[in-house]
Amino acid sequence: MHAVSVTDTTKDSLQLDTALYNAALLRLAHNKPSNKWPVKTVYPKAGALLPFKRIVAYYGNFYEGTMGILGELPPDSMLHKLQKEVKKWQLADTLTPVQPALEYIAVTAQGTPGKGSKYRLRMPFAQIDKTIELAAKINGIVILDVQVGHSTLQEELPALLPYLKLPGVHLAIDPEYSMKSGAVPCAEIGTFSAEDINYASTYLAEIVKEYNLDPKILVVHRFTKQMVTDYKKITTCPEVQIVMDMDGFGSAAKKIDSYKSAIANEPVQFTGFKLFYKIDRGTAQGRNIMTPEEVLKLFPSPSFIQYQ
Repeated sequence: MHAVSVTDTTKDSLQLDTALYNAALLRLAHNKPSNKWPVKTVYPKAGALLPFKRIVAYYGNFYEGTMGILGELPPDSMLHKLQKEVKKWQLADTLTPVQPALEYIAVTAQGTPGKGSKYRLRMPFAQIDKTIELAAKINGIVILDVQVGHSTLQEELPALLPYLKLPGVHLAIDPEYSMKSGAVPCAEIGTFSAEDINYASTYLAEIVKEYNLDPKILVVHRFTKQMVTDYKKITTCPEVQIVMDMDGFGSAAKKIDSYKSAIANEPVQFTGFKLFYKIDRGTAQGRNIMTPEEVLKLFPSPSFIQYQ
């Protein structure tokens, strides 16, 4: 499936195939549209990944294996395991090509104040370079994840500009670790407002315009309604595709309830779903991680899948 129809040899002449775009959106709603899905938003620029592909990402940090599968295994083993997952998703939905991705936590929330008392730690650029190099081995994209702690998106995103201006590098932001109350990260669940999300989206949109890039992905992690306030005020634009990602853990029933409550019932643009290799299985007898086929039954079907 192609996202664009070519009418000239220059990139600027590419036009989005709106018929294909609408059909792909409808398929995410199981061809049974509701009053909420598909969401009526602006059409993206040509070259948009969603909804023409489904992103399957591995998440984590190379310094701390407990933060996710990305840093838990040796690089080659991790990439091999991701490619096996990609094949499973491709078989589960043969109509939607799968785009592999590595989501690297480039700014990690901390339990101690650290430099500037921001309760966050920026990773060395060498670690981001490593992520990009690994992704290239599997024709993958890179998503840089930001946990602001006591800092702000206004302070953290410009520091990542050298990477965000690159093709194939996208952004994720995590309200859980945005401690507007002044609490220590993990002491309570943080929050982002629509204003915060709109700032991140606008920042990415300006990068897309300035460097003539394909649309960027903006992933917003969420598992409770309180984590994102004023969701109806979140604005969309042709340069950025917003994914609201349900990243809660637990039993399938609990995860599905969180998805319905925090994601499906508060539509923004696209949806995502997170799977935990260890915590989702838990200790309950017979409790296993959800399969691609089970996740695809959700309404709407997620366009973004993340493994931790």
